[in-house]
Amino acid sequence: MSNDDKLKVRLTESKKKAFKELTIIRDTIFWIDVVGEGQNENAIFARPFNEKEAFPQKLTSKKYNIKNNFHGYGGKSYKCINFKNNFYLIWIDQITKAVWFQIFKEKASNYRNQSKYLDSVQEPIQLSKSIDGNFDSSFVISENFFLYGICEINNRDYLFSLNLKKTKQDIHLVKKFENFAGELSSNTSANLLSWIEWDSTYMPWERNDLFFAQIDLAGEIQKIKKFSNKLINPKKNVSFFQPYWISETFLVCSEDSSGWWNLLFLDVSEIENILIKKRVERNLTEYGAPQWVSGITFFSGTKKNLFCLAKKENNLIVEQYKDLQFVKEFSTPFTSISDFSVFRKKVLLKGYGSDFLGMVFEIDFAEKVLSNFSEQIFIDHIKDCSKPEPFWFKGFEDQSTHSFLYRPLVENFKKPPLIVRAHSGPTSCFDGSYNSEVQYWTSKGFFVSEVNYGGSSGFGKVYRERLNNKWGIVDSYDCKALALELIKSNLVDSEKVVIFGNSAGGLTALNCLLYGSIFTTAICKYPVIDLKDMHYNTHRFEKGYLNSLVGNYAKNHNDYKNRSPINFINKIKKPILLFHGKKDKVISYEQTLKIQEILILNNKYSEVIFFENEGHGFKNIENKKAVMHKSQEFLKNALSI
Repeated sequence: MSNDDKLKVRLTESKKKAFKELTIIRDTIFWIDVVGEGQNENAIFARPFNEKEAFPQKLTSKKYNIKNNFHGYGGKSYKCINFKNNFYLIWIDQITKAVWFQIFKEKASNYRNQSKYLDSVQEPIQLSKSIDGNFDSSFVISENFFLYGICEINNRDYLFSLNLKKTKQDIHLVKKFENFAGELSSNTSANLLSWIEWDSTYMPWERNDLFFAQIDLAGEIQKIKKFSNKLINPKKNVSFFQPYWISETFLVCSEDSSGWWNLLFLDVSEIENILIKKRVERNLTEYGAPQWVSGITFFSGTKKNLFCLAKKENNLIVEQYKDLQFVKEFSTPFTSISDFSVFRKKVLLKGYGSDFLGMVFEIDFAEKVLSNFSEQIFIDHIKDCSKPEPFWFKGFEDQSTHSFLYRPLVENFKKPPLIVRAHSGPTSCFDGSYNSEVQYWTSKGFFVSEVNYGGSSGFGKVYRERLNNKWGIVDSYDCKALALELIKSNLVDSEKVVIFGNSAGGLTALNCLLYGSIFTTAICKYPVIDLKDMHYNTHRFEKGYLNSLVGNYAKNHNDYKNRSPINFINKIKKPILLFHGKKDKVISYEQTLKIQEILILNNKYSEVIFFENEGHGFKNIENKKAVMHKSQEFLKNALSI
């Protein structure tokens, strides 16, 4: 193998601080990072806001695996609450399967040029006994020192409480939910709680309900009220996103009754008479995203200074509101934002771009901030990078469909081979963020496209619902339609067209090979191949997902059969490369095992590779390298290059 053929992937992982799960409380930022050699031990760190050279203070000194497994996909694994003028740090530990907490206060002395900014007021305490289930980290603390949270035990969600003055206690179950619940939040005095609930036949972004509860002095629920309003959710499916209190009586969220997740401000002065104080209705703008994990944040701050994220076509903007009134819009260079958090006018976020990796940005809006972030923030751009080009084409039923195109960085072919990427989800989306795999293939002369097939998020509710009852049809059609468009435009080699798909994208990819002759080969990681098996055996969170994607199983049994590649694998004579982790709890590796022998018999280049210690989504760096090495070798043979 020549030097040019050696794998040169820019890994996003490094020995630098990863800054996972960032948040700002007062003038201090908190985050999680791995400690030690393995991935199973981590700690919570802190440093002053905007003191980038400050040495991180490690707050959790014992051995913990701080992680959230709520509803299978998890989310944020700790919460820091400013309570009684102290920092109450609460986290979920997977070693003890319990909730822990510790109290800190700011050091009295000037913290500059030192490595300790917070003093421990109380040593770490294991609040709860171990549970056979999962905790979420949307914790709330009431004035009488009760900690409220949501947990999942025996396939049911519960609202629970713990006494902050006791240790290793049984969780007190305050309310048993009918099915799913999440996004617990409270007003400033914590005598009013809010959360969302959804039925097992829906996903939270398809339909959910917003609830409020009044808490008495004993910590029990006094009243519960489901929000209902004829302007919002009289007789239609509506999804509420991130109910977030901005004062004692005001709450902001977004809801998609207009066809887009738009802002809604509620006055909850009286729980029996919740009023709409303000609605912000904007087409082509989304203030929300599918809630695959808990704790996704689009709003942060208070009524006096509220900051909101919004996706506007292919751009992300930050909006500022004061006393519910719009103040200013700030354009950003970001394709994606996570860990969005605000204290007063200090904004903390992790920004991603088409030519830079996730970077931490700390912006003080008390100072003069231009409406264009790009002019005042330093970004370490990646050179020799293929930039995404938004490209709309006619997809299923001639509907306008979005994609990103990445042109090859070098001319290694008369016409470049084409890689079509189908995202997982399938309610996910490609946002144009830098991807090392995409850049690797463009550096080898490949033309790469990312398809936001019908069903993708970020383009409104109607776009998202294109996939309803048509999973395995619309998605595959859109991928084929884009490939045909690029072939007709004479941009790519029609004899060398590859489709990549992970998870749900694997079903899309394999169906593309089954029904059509455009694609030469496919590479898939942990693919969905058997919808019947998924219906019966997938984890609790996704049990009802197929109701909308395919239909009710009893009434649509044939659709489940006809759209499952496992039932027609004998028809695929083209080479396929599959990867699967043996610890996958979403899609069992045994499904891939069932088709391994048939694939290899049907084509000499087909191969199936299993990883012993991987789950649904590969984490190990060496395994990621192995996937790229093997993919490179496979395509050389399969495409004769």
